[in-house]
Amino acid sequence: MKLKIYGSGCKKCQQLTDNAQEAANALGLTVDIEKITDVNAIIDEGIMRTPALSIEDDIVIEGKVASAEDIQKLLKAS
Repeated sequence: MKLKIYGSGCKKCQQLTDNAQEAANALGLTVDIEKITDVNAIIDEGIMRTPALSIEDDIVIEGKVASAEDIQKLLKAS
């Protein structure tokens, strides 16, 4: 499963990355997490607020740091 974290690499972006990895680990999923820090690439995806998370190229979180539990629910639904 492919996850992308969009943001500048700030503390919130790192926390979202950590939460996504924790959620995947809790579900026993193998994920590939890619960090997108290029502003133009973020804008091209239509993201207006970071950090953001996509699962299989679908933007599911934008402008907040979701908890590992919230991300688990999104991963189960994907």
